[in-house]
Amino acid sequence: MTTRPVPRLEVAGIDSLILRLFEHIDESNMPWMLAASQRLRTSFGAALIDLVPSYTTLLLHYDLQRISAPQVSALIAEAFRDLQPADNSGGRCHVLPTWYDRRVGPELPLLAQRSGLSEAEVIRRHSSHQYQVFALGFAPGFAFMGLVEEALAAPRLSTPRKRIAPGSVGIAERQTAVYPVVSPGGWNLLGRCPSKLFDRSIDGYSLLQPGDRVRFAAIDHAEFIRLGGDDSPLEMTP
Repeated sequence: MTTRPVPRLEVAGIDSLILRLFEHIDESNMPWMLAASQRLRTSFGAALIDLVPSYTTLLLHYDLQRISAPQVSALIAEAFRDLQPADNSGGRCHVLPTWYDRRVGPELPLLAQRSGLSEAEVIRRHSSHQYQVFALGFAPGFAFMGLVEEALAAPRLSTPRKRIAPGSVGIAERQTAVYPVVSPGGWNLLGRCPSKLFDRSIDGYSLLQPGDRVRFAAIDHAEFIRLGGDDSPLEMTP
């Protein structure tokens, strides 16, 4: 069990601080991150502009016209006093249907080769684990999730692709993610998801939020199309 974190404050701007809670990425960090986020939101109230969690840090952006530097330090200290980890059940659980196939996941054979597993076993292992959403970033609705088991971990492509189709499911090191919109990217692709992850009509615009949990469910091509998926193939080279 991760011990209660003591934040190390790092200046990120005239009106923002990075609160470094941990040194290493671990799934057990998230309950503490969620608990700290809730405490800070309550403590800062209207003086809080934004609070952005990541794997090991919280970015705290506050209103200089509402709060002074000494007050900021005092509120942070108060928020972490007697802090207890949040209940893991606080986040939502999502099941993302995924069509695993070379036509939309050109690195699927590479991941199998690197791991010494069959493609079917790579799919089974990737879809059998429940992943924690650690942070949002890079693109609207892009959720960094982990941790992928060591056997499936793979470095980013040396040359990123110029265009990744929405819904593309990928792995980078021990992270996994779904590209929510068209964008460049260098993750190892192994399939595609038909779910809409970035939606301006929902609160926060993102289906996935830090603290949520995600499981990928393997589906066949027919089901992927029925759910509205786009099976346009990617080029085999970046």
